[in-house]
This record gives sequence, structure tokens and C-alpha cells, in this order.
Amino acid sequence: MNEPRRTAGLRGPRPWATNPEAAGWIAPGVRESALEFHRSMPGYAVTPLVEVPALAGSLGVGSLWVKDESNRFGLPAFKVLGASWAVNRALGPARTFAELAALVAGRRITLVTATDGNHGRALAYLARLLGLRSRIYIPAGLPAEPVQAIRDEGADVVSTDLSYDDAVRAAAASVHADDVLIQDTAWPGYEDVPRSIVAGYSTLFAELDEQHPAGIGLVVVPAGVGSLLQSAIEHYRTPGRRTSILAAEPVTAACVTESLAAGHPVTVDTSAPTIMAGLNCGTVSTIAWPAIRNGLDAAVAVTDAETRAAQALLHSHHVHTGPCGAATLAALQATELRPPTAVILVNTER
Repeated sequence: MNEPRRTAGLRGPRPWATNPEAAGWIAPGVRESALEFHRSMPGYAVTPLVEVPALAGSLGVGSLWVKDESNRFGLPAFKVLGASWAVNRALGPARTFAELAALVAGRRITLVTATDGNHGRALAYLARLLGLRSRIYIPAGLPAEPVQAIRDEGADVVSTDLSYDDAVRAAAASVHADDVLIQDTAWPGYEDVPRSIVAGYSTLFAELDEQHPAGIGLVVVPAGVGSLLQSAIEHYRTPGRRTSILAAEPVTAACVTESLAAGHPVTVDTSAPTIMAGLNCGTVSTIAWPAIRNGLDAAVAVTDAETRAAQALLHSHHVHTGPCGAATLAALQATELRPPTAVILVNTER
């Protein structure tokens, strides 16, 4: 396979990278659909797609919409989509959530993960619903509020003084007989569960197909380790689609941007703090990398100051997003991507 042609560099302090050949790549394989399983879960509802016409005008795009994941099953983020499907595949699989609950009833199982916030809370929430235990490893620097939210779901929280990547390793090393690791990043030898998490995220994009069935020119996705990004790429890199994809991440944790620019995975130092805690990841998931390498149009890193300004702007238009979701608007503002059709910002959290 020929390596994609790339452009990359710095605009002031900003890492950025593009792959002009991404639009011609078709994602291989048959993708799972988790939509019907999610529809069977208590409290399922399609999350809103909110139009923001004033921002579209100021940015010079055809229209601007926000896929608002700030309330998914009563949780403040999209992460439960991936965690629930992965738990189902690991412990079932079952056709419905009720069938899964019946399968695990009375079993002594502990769900284990490391998290920078929302994935761990989602897993703890699922454990509580299913009558299971959960053990969640927390990296250094996570604010007290999300840690308490995880505890409130009944989890055993293990606080560490480690980076996110090292906390992931600690969680994996802790697993024993009755434990099941549900981690949202992959490494050699641990790929099945992360693949299921990516498949679970496809529900978000399946809903988008129904909410905005035509004319999406660009989708902007917060990056992290790349799992949600992989789901977006695999969804839109299918025959007949012409949607571009832009990744957004912090300048202090630009592992996707640096990897896309280099043409191979690059691990970056994430010791500098950022308000985008959920994106403070130093290494791209191994299963996400092939899709990112071949199918991602562009990636750009944004500063905390730019993200704060974008967050305030979205709030002024009654879109209540957290910093990770607001990074999508900051990334769009930092690029020259201005499609005459619709732009979708994926607001991953509140």
C-alpha cells in the first residue's frame, strides 16, 4: 500500500496535518451495528442535533450543527455507547439489554478500566445497572468532581499519580480471575474490546444519518486516543459518501496530529495540564491508527484559551458544552475548511 501524501507543520504554536488522499479511501470490512441494542436500554433517546445559524454565517459555511451528547442515558457524555456495547460483547452477547442483565445475574464480575473521566463513569453506571462491581483507575490531575461522580455510581476508585497511559497499564496489570477489562484504547494483544467500543460509538453516527440525511460536508470530532474518530472515519469512508473529517485535540496532547504528520504513531508527552482532560492522551489506539492514517482528512491542535473562547461562544448560542466538545469549534475556527454544505460539530460532553 502506498503511504498517503501529507502536509504538516506549525502555524504559530499550532500542530496541524492534512492527508489530501483521505477522501478516496474506503474503510474495509463489515461494521457492526449497536443501534438496536442501545434502543433496548432503559432511558434511550436520540440526542439532539442543534442548528446554530449565526455561527454558520460568521464562519462562512453552508450551515452549522451540533450533535449534542451532553445528556446520553442521563450521563454527561457519549462514552456509554461504546462501554455498553463492549460489555455486551464481552459478557454476552445478548440481543437486548434485558437479556444481558439476565445472563450476568448472580455472577461475581468486576468491570475494570482506567479513565480520564467519562468512560470510567459510564462503565461504573453500567456495572450498577447490571448488578456488577467496578474498579476504576484514575490518572493524576483529574478534578475532584468527575472522580466523585464515578464514586457515586458505586465504583471502587483507585487514584494514582500516573499519566493516563500509565494508568491504563496499571488497570490492565491489576486484572485477575473475576475481572473483565473494558478499556477504550487498544495495544498489541488487547484489541477485541476496543473494537467493540468503536462499534458502539457507531450509534451516534447512525442517528446523524437519520437527523441530517444528506449534504454533510464536514464532521469535526474530538480525538483523544482516536476511538470515536475511528468510528467516524469508518462510518463516512464508505462508497458514495463525500464527508470530510477533522480531528480536534489539545496542543499539549496532539498525538493524532503528530502521528498523521509523521505517517506513523507518535507518543507525545502529556504532563502539561489542559482543560480538555478527556483529550489528554499521549498515544493513538493501535486499532484506530490504520483508519486515521488512511481516512482522516485533517487534524489540528488548539490551545486552552481558544477552547475557552469557543466554549463561551457556544454557550452564548445556548449550546452547553464542556471543553472537549468546544474544541471542535476551536479547531474549525483554526482551519481554512469552509464547506458550502453542512458542518457537524460533535459535542462529546458537558
